[in-house]
This record gives sequence, C-alpha cells and structure tokens, in this order.
Amino acid sequence: MSLKVPKANSLQLFKDGYKHLQGLEDAVLRNIQAVAELSDLVRTSFGPNGRNKLLINHLGKLFVTSDAATIIREVEVVHPAAKLLVMASQAQESEMGDATNAVIIIAGELLKKAEHLLIMGLHPSEITRGYELACKKGLEELETLSQSSLPTPLTQSTLATALIPAIASKQYGYEEILSSLVAEAALAVMPPNPKNFNVDNVRVVKIMGGSLSGSKVVRGMVFGREPEGMIKRALKAKVAVFTCGLDIAQTETKGTVLIKNADEMLNFTSGEEKHLEKIFQEIADSGVKVIIAGSTVGELALHYLNRMNIAVLKVLSKFELRRLCRVVNATPLARMGAPTPEEAGNVDVFECIEVGGDRVTVLRQLVEGDDGFDPNDKAAEKTRTATIVLRGATSNRLDDLERAVDDGVSVIKALLKDGRLVPGAGATELELAKRVDAYGAGLKGLSQHAVRRWATALEVIPRTLAENALGGAEGNEVISRLLAKHEQEGGVGWGVDVEAETDGTLNALEHKLLDSLVAKSWAIRLATDAAVSVLSVDSIIMSKPAGGPKIPQQAGNWDEDD
Repeated sequence: MSLKVPKANSLQLFKDGYKHLQGLEDAVLRNIQAVAELSDLVRTSFGPNGRNKLLINHLGKLFVTSDAATIIREVEVVHPAAKLLVMASQAQESEMGDATNAVIIIAGELLKKAEHLLIMGLHPSEITRGYELACKKGLEELETLSQSSLPTPLTQSTLATALIPAIASKQYGYEEILSSLVAEAALAVMPPNPKNFNVDNVRVVKIMGGSLSGSKVVRGMVFGREPEGMIKRALKAKVAVFTCGLDIAQTETKGTVLIKNADEMLNFTSGEEKHLEKIFQEIADSGVKVIIAGSTVGELALHYLNRMNIAVLKVLSKFELRRLCRVVNATPLARMGAPTPEEAGNVDVFECIEVGGDRVTVLRQLVEGDDGFDPNDKAAEKTRTATIVLRGATSNRLDDLERAVDDGVSVIKALLKDGRLVPGAGATELELAKRVDAYGAGLKGLSQHAVRRWATALEVIPRTLAENALGGAEGNEVISRLLAKHEQEGGVGWGVDVEAETDGTLNALEHKLLDSLVAKSWAIRLATDAAVSVLSVDSIIMSKPAGGPKIPQQAGNWDEDD
C-alpha cells in the first residue's frame, strides 16, 4: 500500500497577481454565465419590435440604437469568454453586414442548453462533438430550404422587396421608404457584372430637419458645405483635384529680407502675386472650371479664382477626396499647376443647393429635367457613386437611419454574391430545429443529447421575435402553434406574425418575408463555432494588468458640502 504524500500549499506556479480559475464550476459554468448575460442584453433588441438601447461610450457620445453590431462595439466587453462571442459577431458584420444579433443570441442559447448537459454529467467533448454534427446537418438542410432567389435582371421593386425584412428589423414602419431609397442608389451604381458591386459606392449624407419622406437619392456626391468662392454653379465642367494647399508657397527655412527703399517695398509682394496669378491663369487656360482643394485655400488664391470664374470646393477628408477622384475620373495632384488632359476630370453638374436650412454642394450627372439631358445618349457613362440624402429630426435618429441603410447595402452585396432566399420570420430556424431533432433521435451514443439540444436552441429566434412583439406569455403559445403547422405538409414557410393580425403566425412565403440563405448559414456556423470554443475551455489564467497603481478615487462628489 503506497503512502499518500500531502501536497505542499506553498507551491507557486505563477507570479503574484495572477488569477487561475479551473474546473467545471469555476471556469466553464462561469464562462457560460457571462455569455448568457451578453446574449440576454442584445436579445431584447432583436427583430422589428426590438427595444432600443441608450448607450454612452467612454468618450461620452450618446447612442440610441437597436443595432447589435453598434451595441457590442460601443459597450467594452472585458470578459474573455464573452469576447469570443463579440469576435464571432464582428466576423458576421464584416462578412455579411446583417444577422449580427442572431449570432450572439444563438451562441448564448447553445451555451445555456449545454449548461444543463454539463450539470447532468456529460463531458464537454461529447457536447462539442454533438454540436458540430448538428451544425453540419443543419447547414445541409438549410441548402434544401431555398424556395426562390433574387430575380434577374435586377429591378428596383425586386431589390426593395428583398431588402424589406433586413431593414424592418432596424427601422420598423419605415422599411418601404428606406428599402426603395437603398435599391435606387444601388441600381444607380450597379456595375455590368453585379458580383463586383462595391458597398463603398453608396454614400450617406445626413441633414438635420424635415422628415424621412424628404430623403432622396443623388447620382453623384454630396458634401455638407458650400463652395469657398463666389461661383456656386458650373455645368459640363472640367475638374482639377489638388491635395496641396492653394496658397503662396512658404519657404522651408526662415530668411531675412533687407529692404532699402520704397520701390523695393512695393515690388516685394508683387513678385509673389504675379507668380500666383500666372499659375492660376495657366489652370484657367487649360479649361478647368472647378477646383477641389484637399487643404487650405488662401485669400489671394481665392481672389484670382473668383476673377477667373473658377469654383472652389474644400474637401478635407482624404477618403472623401479619393472617392471624389473616382467619381469625376481625375488624378489628385500634389503640386499647384495646370493639370494635363489625362489628370483633369469631368462633371456634368456642380451646384450649391439648399436642403432644409443647410447649404450643400452637389457634384452629379445630368438627370431628366435638366437642360442638355439626352435620354438616348449611350455614351453617357454610369455614375460611380450614389448618395442618399437622409433627413430626420435629431442626430440620433439620423445615425440610426444611416445604420439601417448600411445594413441594407450590405444585404444587397450578400444577395448579389448568392441570391438564394429562404423563408424569414423565424420559419427557417423552426424547420431546421424540427429536421435536426429528428436526425438526433436516430443517432447512437451520448452526442445525440447535444444534437437535440442544438435543435431546441434554434427555436430561440422565433421565440424572441414573438416575445419582443407580443409579450412573454404569448411567445410560448405562438411557438407551439408554429410547431404544429410545421408538422403539416407544406408547412415550411410558417413564421411569427409580429403584428398578430390572426393567431400570431403567418406564411412568410406568401407575405414575401425572405432572408438571405448565406447570411443564415454564416450566422449558424459562427454561433456554433463560438459556443464550441467557449465549451472547450477548462481553465482561465489571467495575468496582472499592466500599469502602475491606480489613483484612489474619492467617494462621492468632492465638491459637495457635508
């Protein structure tokens, strides 16, 4: 019989200040709890009836939004397991631009279901194996659920119909106006091969005042400032873009000038003026009517430009300048001087208009109703950029509208890559849950429990839609009605009716509530991956945060009288 040697308590493995948590209680269940907190936070913001969150970030900026991507970006999550979910959600945002909330909700629900299995005694590796099997089966079944795809050739009405479900989840009640605006803007810049569509070509300009119905699409670029000089309008103009300042050249080194008499004094500045005039005269002689400056515009330069009837617009953002060069087809110049014919660009209309109380500068193409517009002119090239001018009462409202537009444009990009559509309103998730559950029932071994839990976890999507729209008690009843309808022949399309016009259920296919298949498959894949990553962790080791001692904070307000 061997002798048991007691362990030494003084055995120190890590430096002072390290935290080491391990085992089921300390590491795995704690991680699941943190992830559940995060998923419950964004769960109430899911779907058309999702609640808004009021966030104030570390810079003191205020956000009022129900967009999960913005919420998790502005809330600084520090828990390492919850960060895994945030990363999965950000991967979905960059890949698809939509269904970011679904990733967090599904991953959170998968981990909640796994918690029961862990407490019952299943090993994490069996749960992860089951989840991976279920995910594989779910994605195979998802491919078979596609009932229709984006019709070609693209028209504004078909694109708008495909966008409505994605935009309704952000701006319920305004989805039709917004989706037609986004569809119009996207079609204006659609390249001959739609797969090359660039989301950067649809810009948004927010102008306070008015209402959303006053928003419009401009085929070109809009800048929220007026031109510098007196010339506010130019037609069929040649454009030069300068990244340098339009001003008298400053010398690199300091110098001292000795002036002996009055004549020298008079001649001193006139030399500089003549030199500047000569440069602008050369620019004017080359036919340039519009100058875009990427930096400062001096008073003397402005005086000569006004005299030569040249319009000047200052664009300080180098990203905007780069986009503008693409729109007018010009090369940005780093030196002051006349551009060569290849370096100069062209614009049909350069004008300063008033929108509400703000003056904005527009560079756009000729459209119907303009003088000189020829509808039969096939040589007129398509605009490179379209701008949606959004109107709204408050800056928070405008920011939220912009986020909805960005989501809409991302959905178009995803649909142009793969146009397959599946029933929305939670119908697809319920059908997948039903099919994966049946698959799990036929498996042998312990992983079947995990497969069936994965299937029930997918029901969280229609349940959340119903709870957010109709209240918690009604949510369960709607789900049971839907499950009954999915058991019937041809019941694939039944989803949650958030307006509850009948019994809280509707046929998503008949109501044209369709979601992108690829967005759904990415969301399921990323959510399962994130859940598996969290489950495969068995200990957390945290080092002491870097930095010196913290300044002690005084309790209460130091200025208050006791």
